[in-house]
Amino acid sequence: MRVPVDVLTARRRGLDPRTKIVLLVLVSGLVMAPGGLRFVLPGILLAVGLAVWDRAWRRLATLLVMVGAMWLIGWGLPLLWPNIVTATLSLLGVYGIRFVTAIGVGMHVVATTSPTQLSAGLRAWHVPRAIAVTLAVMLRFFPVVAIEARAVLDAMRLRGLTGIGGFLRHPLRSIERFTVPMIAASLRAGEDLSASAILRGLGSHRVPTAMIPPRFGIADLLLVLAVAALAAASLLLPSPLG
Repeated sequence: MRVPVDVLTARRRGLDPRTKIVLLVLVSGLVMAPGGLRFVLPGILLAVGLAVWDRAWRRLATLLVMVGAMWLIGWGLPLLWPNIVTATLSLLGVYGIRFVTAIGVGMHVVATTSPTQLSAGLRAWHVPRAIAVTLAVMLRFFPVVAIEARAVLDAMRLRGLTGIGGFLRHPLRSIERFTVPMIAASLRAGEDLSASAILRGLGSHRVPTAMIPPRFGIADLLLVLAVAALAAASLLLPSPLG
């Protein structure tokens, strides 16, 4: 008997979708608030820990590269080469590392939460149906758009319109040939996902039955304790990012 993908994912991850939603909102709110740099390093450590837990090595490498780039722009360049240009760029790095922290946690939520699990968690919270269906469609929309973007880039690569050389030779043509197919693909993907959501009964007045009802478990407790410890450490210890 074949086990559904959602069942396998729930057993492997062990995190309640509501825990991940609260975690994402909490981290995003803290790092983007005034004085949020104090919580950036704990947020990065949390995102790195989640990637290691998921064994998502590509996501881990991407996160580390983005964090390193933002740190270099925000703190490294002004120390190595102090001038008005690097001072201006440092502002971008300081705010960019906050977005990278929130994105790192959001990548875990998107990668480990299916629309079915998200809908079940939102129903347990009695979230209005219009909001729950919209979030479920959005969760599936971004991976589909990423696949379409790779297909468009592959087609452009065959025509020599990718890379620095192709962009410098035909900058406007490169932008146009990437943007126009992506707009069409995004519209088509949105329509397909909306139709799929309706066929699955996400917009009906009946309450669907979840195969894996959302429940808080040991993994959720351990994650809450880890987040509490990181938050306490960020409040008690001086922030290395200022």
